[in-house]
Amino acid sequence: MCFACSPRNPIGLHLQFSLEDGVCRTTFTAGEVHQGWNGCMHGGLIATLLDEVMAQWLWLQGIAGMTAEMTTRFSRPVPVGVPLEVTARQTGGRGRLFELAAEIALPDGQVPVHARAKFLKV
Repeated sequence: MCFACSPRNPIGLHLQFSLEDGVCRTTFTAGEVHQGWNGCMHGGLIATLLDEVMAQWLWLQGIAGMTAEMTTRFSRPVPVGVPLEVTARQTGGRGRLFELAAEIALPDGQVPVHARAKFLKV
């Protein structure tokens, strides 16, 4: 039962994904239970959102893959209580290796965090 996407996981994030024009998308609004510092989303959950949207980019195309490496860059806190748009796209790769990038955008268009990752086809 996936923590990020299973609708049956009672403590999960219940994310739903779409893939259009090479971009995988989901939305999420963090609540108080998802914060680290008051008013700010926990960094580990932010990394989970980014990792999952990249993994779903593969999955929605019929590719089973696992994260081999991921780098996350934070430029500002991610607030709780606002809708976040999380997107991912492929940036490169060859053979069994897929390179992807993801970001979280705030309603005003600011991007407080982005990630790059390598996934291995399994």
